Amino acid sequence: MPNLTYEAYLDEVATLLTELYDLDDAVAIQLVVDAQANDYFSPHDDHPAMRTLARAKEDAVALYKARKPARPAPKSSARPAAKPATQGLRKNTKPR
Repeated sequence: MPNLTYEAYLDEVATLLTELYDLDDAVAIQLVVDAQANDYFSPHDDHPAMRTLARAKEDAVALYKARKPARPAPKSSARPAAKPATQGLRKNTKPR
């Protein structure tokens, strides 16, 4: 098979990310876009011999391993929230 065009190569990397790691399309595309913005794929653009299916799989694995994991949700505090200073105070009034 001949080498892929640059655009087809990026599409293949994104497709492999979804197939290998069960990522949503949007997440896989964003990984590729971010890598492209950081010049990860610049050599691929300059050297068509780098744009093979085998290399696409290697790049998909590398991008997945280098991704920033999603931040975990903040854990709930073990202590209850502070009560306002006026809560629980009795008013200094006589009952009617």
